[in-house]
Amino acid sequence: MGVWATGLYSGDFALDLRGTIAAVAKLPFDSDRLLEILCESERGAADRVDDPDHTTFWLVVADQFAKRGIDSKRVKETALEIIDSGSDLRALERLGMHPPDLRKREKVLGLVRQRIVAPVGKPGEREVIKVPQPLLMQTGDVLVYPTFGGRCRNPYAVNQDKDRMGSACLPWQIDSWAAMVIIDSGRAFDFLAWYRPVVVARAMLEKPNMATLKEDLTWRLTRAGTSTPSHFKRMGIEKIGSIAIDREKLKACFGELPPGTSDAVGNISIANRMNVAPYLTADRMGKTESLASTRPAKPFTTISALRQIAEG
Repeated sequence: MGVWATGLYSGDFALDLRGTIAAVAKLPFDSDRLLEILCESERGAADRVDDPDHTTFWLVVADQFAKRGIDSKRVKETALEIIDSGSDLRALERLGMHPPDLRKREKVLGLVRQRIVAPVGKPGEREVIKVPQPLLMQTGDVLVYPTFGGRCRNPYAVNQDKDRMGSACLPWQIDSWAAMVIIDSGRAFDFLAWYRPVVVARAMLEKPNMATLKEDLTWRLTRAGTSTPSHFKRMGIEKIGSIAIDREKLKACFGELPPGTSDAVGNISIANRMNVAPYLTADRMGKTESLASTRPAKPFTTISALRQIAEG
């Protein structure tokens, strides 16, 4: 659970869930459908009372729904039952929270309860997406972008000088280049755009072109990611061409790949997928031709050339 304080959003799970709710709440669906999407994204925490994040899931959803004027009878009733029965406090006690902190948590829950039972805003006040997010990148797009020691620019840092890296805390600056190819793209629930790239394994001193990228180079598979137009521009992403992706070859190299729904719902920036060596260490790269895991801390699946997934 990662609890390091008594606040509702003091743990990693709660913070991540808050970001997910922020993205899902923009969808033009009713409260039942929004809740269904959230439960699908965190099925264990939502359904299993023995899951350490179960009470946090329902309390965070209820608190965020109340703040956003989303009225859900199930969410409200479940959260109030968790608070009034003391199940959240018992869960935290089992996880090792001490009595003084449990008393502080109880006060926090009192404030959460007040927000939950307060009247919700008028219907229609919630800001929602009226049209699907634009697809900034298409399947087959070949894109290049600048890096600093193998790390792409942080798109959330509006001021480049404030994007700093390493123990020396050096400001981000262009000293190399990287490339990625979008092997799949789409929209979750027909609204939230996502993109899955393969990314060249190592940064290059010179800005690559299509001829360079068609040579024998190691590419790693990543999970999907999202991007806004401003982030796309801030990271300096530039399309230099396209290739036709062979679906059978792609499956032979990487297996059956799921759509990027969970990454779109979680609004995970594609910037998290774009870093390369030397920023990423060599032990993160799996052997080519092997179907290594793409989970965090596991080697990435790699290929040795784009022709392995391209038509022709």
